[in-house]
Amino acid sequence: MRIAVIYGGKSREREVSLKSGKGIAKALIAKGYDVKEIDYNSKEFVHQLEDIDLAYIALHGRYGEDGRIQGLLDILEIPFVGSGVLASALAMDKGKAKRVFDHAGIRVAKDLLLYKKDNLKNQIKMIKDSFEFPLVVKPNQEGSTIGLFIVSNLEQLDEAIENAFVFDDVIMIEEFIAGTEVTIAVLETEKDIQALPIIEIIPNKNTYYDYESKYSQGGSDHIIPARIDINTENLLKKWAITAHQELGCETLSRVDFIIPKDGSLPVILEVNTLPGMTETSLFPDAGRAIGLSYEDLVSLFVEITLIKNKK
Repeated sequence: MRIAVIYGGKSREREVSLKSGKGIAKALIAKGYDVKEIDYNSKEFVHQLEDIDLAYIALHGRYGEDGRIQGLLDILEIPFVGSGVLASALAMDKGKAKRVFDHAGIRVAKDLLLYKKDNLKNQIKMIKDSFEFPLVVKPNQEGSTIGLFIVSNLEQLDEAIENAFVFDDVIMIEEFIAGTEVTIAVLETEKDIQALPIIEIIPNKNTYYDYESKYSQGGSDHIIPARIDINTENLLKKWAITAHQELGCETLSRVDFIIPKDGSLPVILEVNTLPGMTETSLFPDAGRAIGLSYEDLVSLFVEITLIKNKK
C-alpha cells in the first residue's frame, strides 16, 4: 500500500501545511507505510498520483480544505482521509456553515456578509445600523484567522474592510463576543463518533488566538481538560458532534467555540475539516489526552479510511 501525503500547495497557509504534511509523513513511515510526499502543484499533480492507493490531504486553506482536491481524488477513484467535497466546501464557507449550525440549534454569532462589488457607503451604513463596537471583520473563506481584524471604532472599520477584501471577495462582519475560546476534536470511526477532551486555549503572544498564537512555539497554552462545568462540557460535546454530522464531515474534524464571559450559551466559531497536525496543533493534543501518540493518531485516521472504503 502506497500513501500520498499531499501538502504545501498555494494557499496563504502553505507554511503550516508543509509542517503538518512533513509530520504526517514521518509518522506514517514510522508505522511502516510506504509514503510518497507530494508538494501540491496543479500542473503535475495528476501524474504524481498514478501509483497511489490512498491519499492523506495535509493541505490547509483554499485548494485543500474547500473540496477541490477532494473532488479530483473522487474522479480519480483514490480514497482519501477526511471529509468529502460537500462537507469541505460547506465548512470553508463561514456564512453557509453558520446557517447550517443555526438550523441545527447551535448558537451562532450575529453576522452580516459584505460583497466586494457592492457600494462601500451602503455597507458601512448597514453595519452602523446593525452592530455595536467592537466587532470582527474577516474573510468568508480563509482559515487560521488570516485577514481577521477586531475593530474597536468606526475609524478602524474602513481599513479593516479594505484589508479583508484583499483575501476574499466576500467578507463577514460579526459581533465580537468576549470569552474563553475552546476547541473540540471529533473522531468518527466505523463504529461510533466521539468528542475528545475539550481544550481551553490561552493566547500568550496576542490578545486573541491569531495566526502567531496558533503556530509559533509558546504562542498559546492548551489546557486539557478545559476549566468548565460539566453542563457546559456536555453541551459543547453534543454541539461539536452535531456540527460535524450536519456538515457531513467524515473521520475527523475540530470544532471551535467561544464561551461568553456573560454566562450565556457558547457560540460556535467554525469547523475545521483538515485540522492542523503540527507540533503545536490542537488535535494531536486531544489525541494524547486519550492515550494516542501522534503516530497512533495519524495511523488511526488511515485505518478508519481503509475500513470505510472496503464497504
